[in-house]
Amino acid sequence: TVHLHKYLHKTQFKKRAPRAIRAIRRFAEKVMMTKDIRIDTKLNKFVWSNGTRNIPHRVRVRMSRKRNEDEEAKEKMFTLCQHVPVESFKGL
Repeated sequence: TVHLHKYLHKTQFKKRAPRAIRAIRRFAEKVMMTKDIRIDTKLNKFVWSNGTRNIPHRVRVRMSRKRNEDEEAKEKMFTLCQHVPVESFKGL
């Protein structure tokens, strides 16, 4: 669970959704220790679902480290971030 609300504190409205995506990238980079982070389209749609201003306070993310198939890639591994829909964040 990424607590977006604390990462977007005192951020102007027009920059909230792009900064939320960057916060998810930074969180995944820190947790999974890979530079290459790929965000799934469903996760992107969920973050942008209420527009650029009203970002969901929390988002549940499944992160999986995968081997890079591309031969000339800089990194051997990449992280795929996918959205996990949940009813409530209580008791997770």
